[in-house]
This record gives sequence, C-alpha cells and structure tokens, in this order.
Amino acid sequence: MKAIKITLMFLLILSVFPTLQAKAMNGSPAEFAINFEGTPYKFAGNTPEEGFDCSGFIVYVFNHFNIKLPRTSEGQFSHGTPVATEDLQPGDLVFFKDTYKPGISHTGIYLGDNQFISAENEKRGVATAKLFGHPYWEPRYIGARRLTDTNSNPNPNQNQNPSPSIPADQEKSFVDVDAKHPAYNAILNLSSSGIINGFPNDEFKPETTITRGQAAAMLNRVLKLTPTQEVIFNDVDKNHQFAVHIAAMNEADILRGYENGNFGLNDNLTRTQLAVIVDRAFDLQTKAKGQVHISSLYDDIPSTYWAMNSINALKQLDKTGVFQTPTYEFTKIVTRAEFAAAVYSSISAN
Repeated sequence: MKAIKITLMFLLILSVFPTLQAKAMNGSPAEFAINFEGTPYKFAGNTPEEGFDCSGFIVYVFNHFNIKLPRTSEGQFSHGTPVATEDLQPGDLVFFKDTYKPGISHTGIYLGDNQFISAENEKRGVATAKLFGHPYWEPRYIGARRLTDTNSNPNPNQNQNPSPSIPADQEKSFVDVDAKHPAYNAILNLSSSGIINGFPNDEFKPETTITRGQAAAMLNRVLKLTPTQEVIFNDVDKNHQFAVHIAAMNEADILRGYENGNFGLNDNLTRTQLAVIVDRAFDLQTKAKGQVHISSLYDDIPSTYWAMNSINALKQLDKTGVFQTPTYEFTKIVTRAEFAAAVYSSISAN
C-alpha cells in the first residue's frame, strides 16, 4: 500500500510539474522555458516543484544548458553581451528596472514576436507577456543580454542561399514605412522573416544607417554560414553578438576586414560596399547574365571603377526601384531601406 501511494505521488508531481518532459524538449532556452508556463511563483524559489521567482527561473533554465548565472537579476545583467532592441532573438535575457525595488529587479527570456516569459508574481506565476506595448513592462525595460547562440547558430546543413517565403498574413507593417515607399515590399518581407528587425512602437527607421557589423549579421541570417574559427579582428570581441556572423562573412570572402587587423565593426556601410557584398553573397553578376560588363549604368560611375560590375548587376536585378536612378552616389552611406532593397532583390534573383 505504501509503495502504491509513493507511485501515485510521483505521477502526480510529473503531471503538475513537467520537469522531465521539459528536459526532453531542450532545443533552445526559449523552447525549454515555455514548458514551465503556469508554474507557481515563490520568492527565492528555485525549482518547478517549489515554484520560481524571476531570477531563480532564469538560473534553472540556463543550468539545463550548462550556463551558470548569478542568482539575482542585477547579477545576471552583468553577464553576456548587450543586444540592441532591433536584434533581439529568442533566448536573449530581457531586463527591467524599478519593479518591486529600485534598480534592475526583474529578468525574463525573450521568445520572439515581441513576447517574453518570466516568473512574474503570485497571481500569474511563470507567464508570457508583450515586451513593447505593454503598459507595465515597456516603461521598465532597460536592456537585453545574449548568453548563448544555442538557438540562433547557423545550421551548416542548411542551404546557403534560401529564399524566405512569408505568408501574407504574417507580414509585419511599420508606421514609418508607407506602402508607396519603393522598398516597402522588401522591408515587410525581410522583417517578417527575421532578417532585418524593426524597432519598438512599430517603427522601422528606414533612413537610419547600417554598420558593417549589422550588415554581416543580417546577411548571414540569410546565408546561414558557420565559420570554422572564432572571430580574429582587433575590434570584435569573440563574445560580441555579431562575432559568429562576422567570422563567417570574413571566411566566405563576402565582407572582409581591413589590412590593419580591424573589421570596422561600427563603421557605416557605403553604397559601393553594399553592391560588392551582395554580389559576392548571391553571385549577382552571373544572375545578370553578363549584361554588367558593357559600360557603367550610372552617370557618376567611371567605366574603370573597380566595383562597376557589382554596381551594374545590382541595378540590373533591382526589384524595388530603389536603384533605378541616374546616379549611384557610391560614397553615400547606406540606409536600412536601401540595404533591405538590395538583399531582397538579391534573394529574388537567386
């Protein structure tokens, strides 16, 4: 009789707290975390059986992936690498200030699609909520950290040049990109596929500039290349959020570093660089079927200019109209809208 009672209690625990089941679903921190939605809240709680507080929940999830973290939200904020809002990925830690005490006091795990999960309070327990647009969480959001690329590393077995196919009902829209904008379709397609992310309040900021580090990350979200070595540049820490992408783009001779040993992580991308890197990434000159070697298609590009063929190929394959202008302005700094137009056109040509 005693043995039967013990067995029943064990089964009851498993049905209420899906610890063992969740551990079998361990593809990524975000996927693992979502299994504990509904677990009760308990201050200083560390396990599903006793309940979690916010930082205890984070420690438990990442322990499963052999990542050790401090026990407090404030301590966790000092780990990992900072993540810009537009580059948030599932599994990133999101932090909040001035909740139950002044300063950093709450941590959650970003799930994607503007959702995060955390051990909130005694009423809701472990629950999901919107990050931006939420009346409580958005004003208290203070930043994000990336601890692992478990859920975002490129897959070496995947096709190098997949073309994103986004159902119309999943497309995102932005308040600052009108349907008449020439890059409108490019922006919606790439943002919906997670290649180029937007900003809070449904903004895309189409005229904001692009850095070389951001360009490397966005391109590799399409190409999904895996480097054989860690990043080697003086100005890129191996734990930087873009380090893997930068190493991959450098190894593939798509976006290389400078002779002085720097990558130019925060340098703005020029229009010449844009044409060259999308040509290297998607072989635009071949797709343009030899029509790029005739003469310059722009009034301001000399026929002897070193990047003329790449620039011509981009104009020939442009699906947006962004590059159908008399001049190319090859020294101009690239905007987010222009980058989206170039990548979208390149994928479409592929």
